[in-house]
Amino acid sequence: MRPGSIIYFLREAFKSLSRNRLLSFATISTVAISILILGFAVLLTINASALMNYLESDVEIVAFLEQDLTKSQIDDVKRDITAITGVKSVNFVSREKALDKLQESYGGENPLPHSYEIKADDPHNVSRIAAQVQKIDGIYKVNYGQGVVERLFKVTRWVRIISIVFIILLVFAAIFLIATTIRLAIFARRKEIYLMKLIGSTDWFVRWPFFIEGIFLGALGGLIAILILIAGYGSLIKHMDVVFFLPLVTNPQTLGNVYLGLLICGAVLGAMGTWISLNRFLDV
Repeated sequence: MRPGSIIYFLREAFKSLSRNRLLSFATISTVAISILILGFAVLLTINASALMNYLESDVEIVAFLEQDLTKSQIDDVKRDITAITGVKSVNFVSREKALDKLQESYGGENPLPHSYEIKADDPHNVSRIAAQVQKIDGIYKVNYGQGVVERLFKVTRWVRIISIVFIILLVFAAIFLIATTIRLAIFARRKEIYLMKLIGSTDWFVRWPFFIEGIFLGALGGLIAILILIAGYGSLIKHMDVVFFLPLVTNPQTLGNVYLGLLICGAVLGAMGTWISLNRFLDV
């Protein structure tokens, strides 16, 4: 594409924006609302995912040792547990330490056994690791919240699936709304398109100013939505004491990637809406 053509397309695009202020405002508003809803859904999804990861990472196996094991045997048990594939960490908890929090409730002889707290590198491996730990000599009982953990994993899997489906549906809804709004803007200029086609302009020569316009309006609408999200989510983070039990995502890089993705999404939606709306007017 020649530099002269690029300058012409840019000039025509911004001239059109100036001439059609009302329709441009309607398009920007539609994109902003669509991206705002989409952004809210994305932030909700990543926070839900963070909560799911937090709950999953909190799952651990507690392996209770037999009462009469020697120090050497206890070390052997730890070595056998560590050798199991998927084990991330093994923490020894003495019976004295386990009793600390229950000291007021128990008197006399300590009823609690020594134990190992075992973390898996992948929470979904917990049941498999627990079954292998149970077979180790010196272990008399293994507890990891059997039944509850399996239900937790099912819930977290469905939450992630539903979140993804919801975001996909929002994207399609946003495309439809934006395409409809842009179609009104292009309909108002259908005579201009007709004349350009009559004098021999190619489809792409006609498309480019509209594409630039759609991308600009989409990005601007996305930027407005992002600024609203930054202000709203920032306020939520500052008042985390109200929802202190939720591990809200505050990583600047993660949030920056989300906002950048929404800005790009706004520009892409503007381009897609233009493409969908413009094609029917090019058949002259």
